[in-house]
Amino acid sequence: MSSAIELPLHLRVTHGVSHARNWLQLARFGAVGATGYVLNLAVFAVCVHPIGLDYTVSAVFAWVISVLNNFVVNRNWTFRTRRARPFPQGVRFFTVSALVFGFTYLVLMALVSRVGLGTVPAQALAVAAGTPLNFLGQKLWSFNA
Repeated sequence: MSSAIELPLHLRVTHGVSHARNWLQLARFGAVGATGYVLNLAVFAVCVHPIGLDYTVSAVFAWVISVLNNFVVNRNWTFRTRRARPFPQGVRFFTVSALVFGFTYLVLMALVSRVGLGTVPAQALAVAAGTPLNFLGQKLWSFNA
């Protein structure tokens, strides 16, 4: 039986934002995300333009490459959870990433097919739209100490 008391969400959020450690993690997550973002867009652009793959297939390839990169760097640098077992942590990381990818994929398709935006700018906006969801999922579940 646990003696821990669950605090209301607003108190947990207030407590969380008052710690510099959480802001440092957010900055590191943003830096890793920025490199993953550039990597994602580069792979996407190469797949769409020189290779000629459909943008929906290209989005999947770009996601796989960037999520592998982001897992390794977030595990070892952002959240520094090298003592945790990598496989279960990886499963959680990829689960969150896949759910967020589903969201960004829908945004990408809507921006291209309904708004008429070009595929690379649409991918850039779609990935950016999913970033806050990704941080919360990774921090609160995948890399929860």
